Amino acid sequence: MNIRELATAAHTTERQIRYLIAEGFVPSPRGGRAHADYGPDHLEAIGRFTRLRDLGFPPAAIHLLLQAGTGVPFAVANGVTLVIAPDLIASDAPAAPLIDAVQRILARALTKEHLDADPSAAD
Repeated sequence: MNIRELATAAHTTERQIRYLIAEGFVPSPRGGRAHADYGPDHLEAIGRFTRLRDLGFPPAAIHLLLQAGTGVPFAVANGVTLVIAPDLIASDAPAAPLIDAVQRILARALTKEHLDADPSAAD
């Protein structure tokens, strides 16, 4: 797709896309400047940047988070921080299985029962 089509799909402007490319938030197009071609990877990168900005992260922090590649921290509650891999941000991955997994992990971590207890005894 060309930059105009990408801008429409991403609900942004061509100028914003050029800025994101110049700042390294979005990869350069394939085909060079004269035959620039954008794909799903460009759309995902724009979505990731937009989602992080909408969550309150300034561009400098987004740059650091994406460069580190270790994850984006979200304070969930006092003493609990959820770290999400950058490639999952705005990826449309199904949230329900992740929520279930986090709930099981928290339930196990916060219980007073011994870790070596028989897990089948609780059923």
